[in-house]
Amino acid sequence: MSDTKIKAMSHTPMSTQERIFHSVLFEIIAFIILTLTGKLISDKPLTHIGGLAITLSFLAMTWNYIFNILFDRAFGYDRINRSLKLRILHIFLFEVGMLIYSLPLFMWVFDIGLIQAFIYDLAAMIFFLFYGFIYNWLYDHIRHWLVHKNG
Repeated sequence: MSDTKIKAMSHTPMSTQERIFHSVLFEIIAFIILTLTGKLISDKPLTHIGGLAITLSFLAMTWNYIFNILFDRAFGYDRINRSLKLRILHIFLFEVGMLIYSLPLFMWVFDIGLIQAFIYDLAAMIFFLFYGFIYNWLYDHIRHWLVHKNG
C-alpha cells in the first residue's frame, strides 16, 4: 500500500460507531479506576460512589461525543500528528466543560459545600487530564497502527 493511501486512511474521521466505542471504552476504564479510588478515600457507600461515577460517565460520554466532533472540525482530522500543545488544549477544554456539569453533582452526592466539591472535582479533573491525555494518545496510535496493518 502506498504511503499516500496510508496517510489518507489515518486522517479519516472516526465514524459514529467508532466514536461511541472510543467513548465507552474510555468510560469503562475510568469507572473502574474512580469507583475503587472513591471507595478507598470516602466513607460513602459504594452505591453512592458508583452512582455518581455512572452519572458522570454518561454525562462525559455525551459531552465527549459532541466536544470531539466540534474539536475535530475546528482543528482537523489528523489526530496522529496533533502537537503536544493541541492535545493539552483538547483535554483542558474538555475538562472545563465537564466541570460545569459535575460540580453540582459532587455537592449533591457527597452533601458538601461548593469549595469542598470544587476540590473533589479538581482532583477528578487532574486525574482526567492525565488519563485523557494518555488514553487518547494510545488510542490514536493504536488506531493508526491498525489502519496501517489492515490497510
